[in-house]
Amino acid sequence: MSIILIWAQMDLPPEHAHAIIDEAKPLIEAALEEPGCEIYTWSHDPYVPGRVNVFERWTSEEELAAHFKNPAYTDMGKQLRSRGPIVAQSRKFRVDADGPIYDETRTPRADFFDLVF
Repeated sequence: MSIILIWAQMDLPPEHAHAIIDEAKPLIEAALEEPGCEIYTWSHDPYVPGRVNVFERWTSEEELAAHFKNPAYTDMGKQLRSRGPIVAQSRKFRVDADGPIYDETRTPRADFFDLVF
């Protein structure tokens, strides 16, 4: 089974970014309640005024497809554009392996050392 990760970055009008995201909280919370949604987090970038980073984790393509039809997603665009235009980019990733970062000696490793092929 693969998991789906979503990464998005949005540049909102800096003077309205916090209010836009605060007002979007009910939609974010609704997404968190959807089947298959394991992570759905939005955070303000401390280095770029108005920038919001989004990270999501879904358990399947089917559940992500259902999310795209729900108000938590369909109403979000209107909410985000409520105080002006936004510039956004987003990508989805299908992940078929995961593993720990640290091995038994607490050494960080980039390889997937615990997988058995």
